[in-house]
Amino acid sequence: MHGYSHGVSEIVVMKFGGTSVADAQRIKRAAARIVAKREEGKRVVAVLSARGKTTDELIAMADEVSRAPDPREMDMLLSTGERISCALCAMAIHDLGHRAISFTGSQAGIVTDSSHTKARILDVRADRIKAALEEDHIVLVAGFQGVSTTSKEVTTLGRGGSDTTAVAVAAALEAEECEIYTDVEGVFSADPRIVPGARKLDAVSFEEMLDMAASGAGVLQLRSVEYARNHGVKIHCRSSFSDAPGTVVIEESETMEQPLITAVTHLTAEARITLVGVPDEPGAAARIFDALADANVNVDMIVQNEPTSAGGKAEISFTVPDEDLRIAREALEGLIGDAFTEIREGAQMGKVSIVGAGMRSHPGVAAKVFRVLADEQINIEMISTSPIKISCVIPREQVPQAVRALHEAFELQAEQTSGIGR
Repeated sequence: MHGYSHGVSEIVVMKFGGTSVADAQRIKRAAARIVAKREEGKRVVAVLSARGKTTDELIAMADEVSRAPDPREMDMLLSTGERISCALCAMAIHDLGHRAISFTGSQAGIVTDSSHTKARILDVRADRIKAALEEDHIVLVAGFQGVSTTSKEVTTLGRGGSDTTAVAVAAALEAEECEIYTDVEGVFSADPRIVPGARKLDAVSFEEMLDMAASGAGVLQLRSVEYARNHGVKIHCRSSFSDAPGTVVIEESETMEQPLITAVTHLTAEARITLVGVPDEPGAAARIFDALADANVNVDMIVQNEPTSAGGKAEISFTVPDEDLRIAREALEGLIGDAFTEIREGAQMGKVSIVGAGMRSHPGVAAKVFRVLADEQINIEMISTSPIKISCVIPREQVPQAVRALHEAFELQAEQTSGIGR
């Protein structure tokens, strides 16, 4: 026992992604970071992802034995990845002279709905975690998984689900903050691989982070940011490989500097579907998007062209992630002749977005975006806006060029930090 007074010290949740636990050396490094936090007097819960490529390897194993693996058994298989990481990290922590205990998602009390491979967290019954912390253990929780309420089955939360696990555990324990450790130093004004001069952001608001995550900033998973906003959890996104502070995601406050534009984000794996001959009557769109929702397809951007002539037919275009294209097409084929006459698939698209809370009070941002893209000879296929975001669907191969041009036009480079949004 280390003699800390019980019930007084703050709880911190630390989440380590796949690259942070990829090999033995990195697991030891994560263990050392966890122990260092404990020795600062915090009570620590660490949520771990599967190691490196483990999840992909498990999916490949399933594909080798089955053409269409059973979803329940798929979850049983996939949930082993995080359990491996937690057990190994607990062993490493023991060797550093601290007591650690690893829990599966279900042991940790993470209760989900029953949609296998894409489950949502409904509740965290954290009694065992609290009891273990009281007994001066460092608690390791397997990310990305839970147990369904009704059927008590092992479920997994879908890609990036470990972030959501960490935030949900932090909310349940009323932790002081949830630290998400990845292989980048925080959230940047654009993807540094495309824009070498991108700037690390010290703080972003939940609203901005939600829009950034939804439009391609891969640092934090969208659902985890939603959960954090709804439960008031402070997220600190930081590097596993350096001690520098990262980016905090917090409630928007009066004191936050409000640059005009915070970041440029992008997605390259977008597919466009156009439905031709949609009858101009109430309920047509509802039938189409009900079918997609039932198939669990995430529709991103929707544009409808109204028919110009009486009795004319409308067209509806929308984008979905590449990986959902086949499922979307299958879901819609049954509606041909009823809700529309034909399905057309567009070329491979990409999307570029600018996000910034400062846009609310500055007219002319959209005009500038369109002008910058026009100067680069980039054709805009679809546009959608929110009060703090403008997104343009453009040809996939022009995405890097668009990101660089917008990042420069709105002066987001690291050197030019003074005078932004003034």
